[in-house]
Amino acid sequence: MTAVPSHRSQLVELSADALRSRLYEALGLYVTAMGYPKGTAEQRAPMWLAHMLREGWRCVAALDPVDDQLTGICYGYQGAPGQWWHEQVRRGVTELAGPSVADEWMRDYFELTELHVRPDSQGRGTGEHLLRMLLSGVPNGRVLLSTPEGKTRAWSLYRRMGFVDVLRNYRFAGDPRPFAVLGRFLPITPS
Repeated sequence: MTAVPSHRSQLVELSADALRSRLYEALGLYVTAMGYPKGTAEQRAPMWLAHMLREGWRCVAALDPVDDQLTGICYGYQGAPGQWWHEQVRRGVTELAGPSVADEWMRDYFELTELHVRPDSQGRGTGEHLLRMLLSGVPNGRVLLSTPEGKTRAWSLYRRMGFVDVLRNYRFAGDPRPFAVLGRFLPITPS
């Protein structure tokens, strides 16, 4: 576990075992940050555990230096054909822009799967520090993510970090909300 200070939080890389030991704390942060119903954590736990087994999986957390509680969580892995998100996004980009654009974006990418900061810790640069630390050293040529449409702090962060539109107003199977798929080339230059 490598530690890097970030304003009021300490950033640490978490191994899969370390995240497993804090899984329900991390899922509680996720549910709070996204405004999801409480039962969502139970539904998401198996998916997060499965993600930890994927090639290139990495995780960074922000910890409160006083009580060691999570103030932020960020993880991702190498995207690949056959993964649910990959197939959904490929279909959407192909329908919108054609197979050659989908091929370009969907090869050699790191999927930024989750990035969440506890609401009472937002606005302090934690999200950007988490994102930079997670993506530093990623060998892939690009990074992709999906985020709900709408003006949020997450949108401001992604735009500030150079993410561009890949797919807008997309509806993933099983979720009625519109999402944007954003991407950028790697590496991200140091701040």
